[in-house]
Amino acid sequence: MSGIHKRHWPGDKDRPALALHCMMGNAAYWGPIAARLGRRVDLSAFDMPGHGRSGPWTDQPGGPDFHTAVTRIAASFIDRPLDLIGHSLGATVALRIAVAAPEAVRSLTLIEPVLFAAAPDPEQAARDAALADLLAQGRAEDAARGFIDIWGAQPFDTLPRPAQQTMARQIGLVAQTEDTLTRDQAGILRDGGLESIDAPAMIIAGERSPTVIHRIADALAARLADVGRASMPDAGHMLPLTHPDQTAGLIALNLDRI
Repeated sequence: MSGIHKRHWPGDKDRPALALHCMMGNAAYWGPIAARLGRRVDLSAFDMPGHGRSGPWTDQPGGPDFHTAVTRIAASFIDRPLDLIGHSLGATVALRIAVAAPEAVRSLTLIEPVLFAAAPDPEQAARDAALADLLAQGRAEDAARGFIDIWGAQPFDTLPRPAQQTMARQIGLVAQTEDTLTRDQAGILRDGGLESIDAPAMIIAGERSPTVIHRIADALAARLADVGRASMPDAGHMLPLTHPDQTAGLIALNLDRI
């Protein structure tokens, strides 16, 4: 796909790594993480369509859905086994790749994976319904406010106006991922899929994140062959931004497992 902005933090050429950002984020927030990791990995990232400096997302009739498109872009970065790191939506893309091609993954770090299908939750179902209702009414900014106030690093109303407007434009993409995240349209949770991943995995959650995140972590960990768990004190969903020291330290811990 054209118009994808790529980022690169040079490091050990024998240890490639790919980091995948969250919905409404961009790859720039991996910069502080890369700095704290030093040059131990050769880290690449990209801005998903409609995010950061990449071109807009256009839903084409008969084309891939947003999650599939992002997965294909991520896969295009992989030409040998690498360390795969993902946050939120990016973590579900990382997991989808690891299930499809476990041989391509050297280590797998999942930060706050939002694969809601792994742990169906009434509160999350209510959030999804409220989001869909607001979007149907054309109230994109209110939908973005409700989303960010749960999942963002700070309340929506405290953000600069340009950031609010960008998020209001992006909020429709959240609804477009529901088939994959809530109904597992991509088959990430298929029988034997998670069990086929033999790379060292780590699942990181913020202590203050919504309960569903911890339930998802429980469900995924129960099926992964080699998995570590971490709950970060005083952190919420956006811990790569709010707690880069601790996040980098936990990523490094998983890198050291192989």
